[in-house]
Amino acid sequence: MAASTHLVVLNPMPRTIVRASASCYIANIPQSTSTSLKRRIVGVGVAILAASAVALDADATRIEYYATVAEPSCELNFVRSGLGYCDVVVGSGEPVPLAELINIHCTARFDDGVVFDSSYKRGRPLTMRLGIGKVIRGLDQGILGGGGVPPMHAGGKRRLLIPPKLAYGPEPAGCFSGDCNIPGNATLVYDIKFVEVYKGNRK
Repeated sequence: MAASTHLVVLNPMPRTIVRASASCYIANIPQSTSTSLKRRIVGVGVAILAASAVALDADATRIEYYATVAEPSCELNFVRSGLGYCDVVVGSGEPVPLAELINIHCTARFDDGVVFDSSYKRGRPLTMRLGIGKVIRGLDQGILGGGGVPPMHAGGKRRLLIPPKLAYGPEPAGCFSGDCNIPGNATLVYDIKFVEVYKGNRK
């Protein structure tokens, strides 16, 4: 069922530019990255947001964003790293492989429920590799498993509560021209569906 949410984009000056187009799959991009590449990155990011934006004040912009999926609630288990996880649906397929491409669907929220990214909105899953530092540590541990967290299996759905130290830490993320989608020290909630192991791995 569609749900209307609002995203507050804060306005600190960033030290890095971050791939904002798919917040389930983010890598840091140095400040020296070319302007044209930054524009392409942000252009994709803007495409996943609704077109309506209203200026609030000199320090923030509010963008109206529509999520498409809300998973049932579940009781979180917390492990030593600080990660919280719970399985909404335990998958019956193959487990997540290390360093191979997989397809997932993802809805990403702040801990107050505000959605800042959703692969469902784009209408296709994300393809990523886990366990090689290509995603935030909380996603690596929460999907691949380890440190008291079992690996996800294909068909499974899992909720993750990721503390700042396993997410983006004190720095804002998803930034361009001083506007940032994710403020520093943000606790993030991800609803993950492990769709399948990417079939191209076997070619």
